[in-house]
Amino acid sequence: MTPLHLRGRLRRRLHFPTSLLGQIAGILLITSAIEFGISTLLYERAGAFAVRDDEARRLAEHLVVALRVLEEHSPPERPAIADELTTDRYIVRWSPEPPLLPPVAPALDGMRDQIVAWEPSLEGSGLRLRFASPGRRSVIAGHIRLTDGSWMRFSTREALRTIDLAIGRMLIALVPALALTAIGVLLIRRTLRPLRELTDAAERIGRAHPEPVPERGTGEVLRLTRSFNRMQSRIVRLIDERTRALAAVGHDLRTPLARLLLRVEAVEEAEVRDQIRAEVAEMEVMVGSLLAFLRGGEGEAPKLVDLAVLCATLADDAEDRGRIAAYRGPEHCDARVRPVAFKRALVNLVENALHYGDRLEITLAREAAGIVIRIVDDGPGIPEEALETVFDPFVRLDPARGRDTTGFGLGLSIVRRAVAAEGGRVALSNRAEGGLVATVTLPLPETLCHESAALRQNGAATSSL
Repeated sequence: MTPLHLRGRLRRRLHFPTSLLGQIAGILLITSAIEFGISTLLYERAGAFAVRDDEARRLAEHLVVALRVLEEHSPPERPAIADELTTDRYIVRWSPEPPLLPPVAPALDGMRDQIVAWEPSLEGSGLRLRFASPGRRSVIAGHIRLTDGSWMRFSTREALRTIDLAIGRMLIALVPALALTAIGVLLIRRTLRPLRELTDAAERIGRAHPEPVPERGTGEVLRLTRSFNRMQSRIVRLIDERTRALAAVGHDLRTPLARLLLRVEAVEEAEVRDQIRAEVAEMEVMVGSLLAFLRGGEGEAPKLVDLAVLCATLADDAEDRGRIAAYRGPEHCDARVRPVAFKRALVNLVENALHYGDRLEITLAREAAGIVIRIVDDGPGIPEEALETVFDPFVRLDPARGRDTTGFGLGLSIVRRAVAAEGGRVALSNRAEGGLVATVTLPLPETLCHESAALRQNGAATSSL
């Protein structure tokens, strides 16, 4: 028989609960039962507390004398008599009402037996003894019932034994309670571990390569884990099928566009030929942006990329196209990102800035939040109420920006998705002097920026925004 079968038979024989609630209830029940047993044992030990025989005999003699004297006087006289019976060792009081016992007052049965052994006449007097006050020198208190139903209360002025009987006893009882609580927390944590693994796996969906979650835990968690693994497999399968379909669609769409570009060369009229080329180019941009949005960064592994070189290259490309552009920042700044997806995001921001503005500035800096890239233009900006909605797919604000645009309005959606895949964020803000600032923040732990004596900067100094 395999160990797994033995374990299953053992669980069935012991009737372990398989539900999460049942296991937590069982843990609490076991710890409470053990704590109750230890506390009961401590109270029993307190009940067995004893003193030296001479101390027991001295207390017994004093109790017999005080009881006899009080019995011989009338009730109005007994309070004064009790004061006279009080000595430097014992305090005696009389009360017509029964004494009120504290909620936690373990009886000292062992000491009571010692006193009764010395004075058997106290056997039927209802003698009771208990610890009276906390402290390292706990005093002993008790009461005896008189024949008329009234009570004589007494206590020692000093502890009969110098030991930790109250606070010490509470600390002793507290130690196992805390230990059992810690054990209970560890057991509950172990019971809830599959849930934490399931939560971590759910967080990884869409961010990393999915892995099956180990199927273990209580009955509910086990069923939930199995359902999650099946769901995760279906999602991965659907994503793979979509990726293959997108690749096929991209190929099928670009092939006729390429043939159309070849055939347009046969058009004799230059103006018509240029218009057709522009339309085909726009269609290629639209297809590319749609495929990039649907594909995201799937299948691309993070790599170490020099963000400073990337930003400087984008500024150089803008200058090569006859635009005024500048890069300001360190000469090198390495960060682990998905190179293709992240470059596409920066390219979209740069193209957006060049489309609406005449000047462009890219800055890169290592700040408290992480690596911060800012792309600044001098365009008309965006209405404040639209600074967030422009990141939604298929949203275009052409009237607000004042110029015609191409594509489906997916550029900023692609930017946000690519930056979010790196654990960062992107935000837009209007400049007081005019223009738009796109801020990309990457709180990456694996970043290293090399500052040079003179920061690299492209373009003329007058291009600064």
